[in-house]
Amino acid sequence: MQRNVAVVGVGQTAFGEHWERSFRDLFVTAGVRALEDAGVGGDEIDAMYGGNMSAGQFIRQEHVAALIADYAGLATEGVPATRVEAADASGGLAFRQAVLDVASGASDVVVASGVEKMTDLGSDETNDALAGSADREWEVFGGGNVAALYALMARAHMNRYGTTRRELSQVAVKNHRHASGNEYAQYTNEVSAEVVESTPYVAEPLRAFDCSPASDGAAAVVVVPAEDATAYVDDPVYVEATEQASDSLTVHDRRDITALDATSEAAERAYAEANFSPGDIDFAEVHDSYTIGEVLAVEDLGFAEKGEGGGFIDEGRASVGGETPVNPSGGLKACGHPLGATGVRQVVDATRQLRGDAGTQVEDGSVAVTQNVGGTGGTAVVNVLSDGGSV
Repeated sequence: MQRNVAVVGVGQTAFGEHWERSFRDLFVTAGVRALEDAGVGGDEIDAMYGGNMSAGQFIRQEHVAALIADYAGLATEGVPATRVEAADASGGLAFRQAVLDVASGASDVVVASGVEKMTDLGSDETNDALAGSADREWEVFGGGNVAALYALMARAHMNRYGTTRRELSQVAVKNHRHASGNEYAQYTNEVSAEVVESTPYVAEPLRAFDCSPASDGAAAVVVVPAEDATAYVDDPVYVEATEQASDSLTVHDRRDITALDATSEAAERAYAEANFSPGDIDFAEVHDSYTIGEVLAVEDLGFAEKGEGGGFIDEGRASVGGETPVNPSGGLKACGHPLGATGVRQVVDATRQLRGDAGTQVEDGSVAVTQNVGGTGGTAVVNVLSDGGSV
């Protein structure tokens, strides 16, 4: 990056079923909260990037960047607003584009946001929208959906490495426990492994409580040049690296279905850019749209050896107070997963942790990683953030 970049403001809505609120209202609420957090006025914004996966199907609305700019009162000022789409990595990619915009010198104050309104549709229509993140011709046409494809990965991981059903359950148990301290989480109730394993199969071996919920919600962050950050806030969070990688859209074309190569590739680049190693990371927000996703993430990000991700979580090493806390927010599983908002929400939560004002706080956390995945792994965005104390 040509200029260093910092996060100076964050905001979000609660995640959940917002029957009474519109798509645009959710976005504006998150955006206003981020601007207030940063002490930034609307007239200071140079550009906006909005992550959104599928407003066209969920609310029958396209051209959402212009809609957001208009409803935020910025359209008359000519502020450029860009929609970013990469399935459920849309938010992470919107954040990356905002960072690159500031790093390039093109803009000085940029808002990165993500928003999705999913719950106005029935389950069949929702599943059809989600299927758009897979290959319609080679996977969905033959009866596949995202849950079934993750189930294939889970079964392969179990067969090759001995990952157990109980280890998958412990991902959900941990993340619900972490979410109990998160006021914005969709689910703040704790669950037991027995409860997880009593829920119906969605796609064997994955059960209903292995899956993240459909959610409505929005999140936003404000990024500025790092050299200017303390003019806005006393406790900026610094973007040490932001990287993106791609893989085959179809699961069957991948090198190894027990790994997400896009994650490991993006992580390797991000660690190199930030001059950190996995052992330097104090906590992580990862993409657990299904419990197997977190198992893969802790391996692909280098926290656990290949095949040992399930045990890493089951042994408590990924819990707050453990070796490398993973998803202290509750993750997608308990915090909620409004597709386009998730990647930005991860940055919001990592920022709060690094500032020391998170709900479920990690002690002495100075360096964080966020990992946002599109679909079943065709896209991955990995960010490294710090409080500046380790730089």
